[in-house]
Formats: sequence, C-alpha cells, structure tokens
Amino acid sequence: MDKIIIKGLKIFAYHGVNPEEKQNGQTFEIDAILETSLSSAGNTDNINDTISYAKVAKTIKSVVTSKSYDLLETVATKISRQLLCDFPTIDTVCITVKKPEAPINLTFDYMAVEITRTRKEIELDNF
Repeated sequence: MDKIIIKGLKIFAYHGVNPEEKQNGQTFEIDAILETSLSSAGNTDNINDTISYAKVAKTIKSVVTSKSYDLLETVATKISRQLLCDFPTIDTVCITVKKPEAPINLTFDYMAVEITRTRKEIELDNF
C-alpha cells in the first residue's frame, strides 16, 4: 500500500489532565501516515487523483483546536476518525500525537501515543 506522510505538524492547543494545560496550552506535534493507492496520481500527475496533504493538515488542525481533551488517546482517535470520514480513499491511518512540553519533571524529547485505525473499524463503529 502507498502512503502519504505528514511528520511534525506543530499545533498549539489545550489538551491535558492538569488544569494549567487546559488554561495555558502548549504545542503538540502530530504525525500522520495515510495508506491509500497513489497509482492513479502517479500516472496522471493530477491533484484530483490523490489526497491533498494541505487539506489533511487543515483537517488535523481543525480537530486538534476545536475542543479540549484530557487524553492524547482521544485526540489521536478524533483525528483518525475525521480523516477516514473526510477522505474516502484512505484505507488505514496511523496517527502519532506528541507532547514535547508534558508537565513531567524529567528530561525527555516528548511523550506520545500512536494509534492505527482502518476504514473497516470506522464503518463497524457506525452500526
């Protein structure tokens, strides 16, 4: 399966369990790997035969900034569901939500969750 990859999309938002995270906000980093066929686009060189990564990035930003959640797991799930709903040619999506400024008194690069969801899982959820 072919892939469209977005790495390190930085979005300021208000997610976290601690009150100061919801009040002050912080920058989150999102990685998205979208599995889809890119054969047609590779042959036609036509934007209409692929998934626009600019539109995907705007969708991710919209989800991340539209509401505050406690858990990164919820943020990743909401992103995956919206992408699978908005872009019908995506078969599988892998979302990583990184929190480089997590309020933990230790040295680290980031804390993160990664989820993978398929179109079939989303379709089953609708029943």
